[in-house]
Amino acid sequence: MGHTAQERNGEDLVRPLSTRSVLLSALLGAHPPSMPVGKLVRLGTLFGVSEGTVRVAVSRMYTAGELARDGEEYRLTERLIARQRRQDASRWPQTQPWTDRWQMLVVTSARRSRGEREDFRTAMTAKRFAELREGLWLRPDNLIEKVQTPYDGCLSFTAQPNSDPAELAARLWDLPTWAQRARALHDAMNESATIPEAFAVSAAVLRHLLVDPVLPHALLPADWPGEALRARYADFDSRFRARLSGYLDEWK
Repeated sequence: MGHTAQERNGEDLVRPLSTRSVLLSALLGAHPPSMPVGKLVRLGTLFGVSEGTVRVAVSRMYTAGELARDGEEYRLTERLIARQRRQDASRWPQTQPWTDRWQMLVVTSARRSRGEREDFRTAMTAKRFAELREGLWLRPDNLIEKVQTPYDGCLSFTAQPNSDPAELAARLWDLPTWAQRARALHDAMNESATIPEAFAVSAAVLRHLLVDPVLPHALLPADWPGEALRARYADFDSRFRARLSGYLDEWK
């Protein structure tokens, strides 16, 4: 018997999905991001989740401001639509030729609350920056979309390091670990047979693409698997979405 991707890598490659995660992943993958509650209930049956449990999860997401209601339809609110945009963009990031320049943000405010620091860290990581030391964030200037500083107390610069940029990139990002997981996820897409298995693998791939630093080719290892993972996922997602849509369209 073959081994699963999780067994081969000795880690939880694909996380079990909670009811909320299933509903949220389905809506994040839908364009527009809305579904009638009946389809959400039918989706839950794929994962062995009862109608009552799905409806409770939907109610809690509505109360938490994650969902809004339009008649019989539930849709993502703007905060999660912004997440959907980031997720969609991560599939094929828009880059420009790299001229050896780096973007650098320096935090200048001495007084920040713990919550402000955590919010800033989350925002900068989402923009694919890495922290060299406390308050100093860097990335190569190869992305078309420029960062909008999420905090007033910081300065931004364009800089050119006086050391080997590939060594700096390797210091800022754990590239071997990202690449190893990307290859495992590439293989896991070949192993997914049922819709729930494909659903979980799809969610794992999208999470992984969101933390790809999207570095210039000159700063990446020779066998970097980023483009191969994206190409494989494009085909996988097309077939998976067609299967899922066919299943959900049977709901009446």
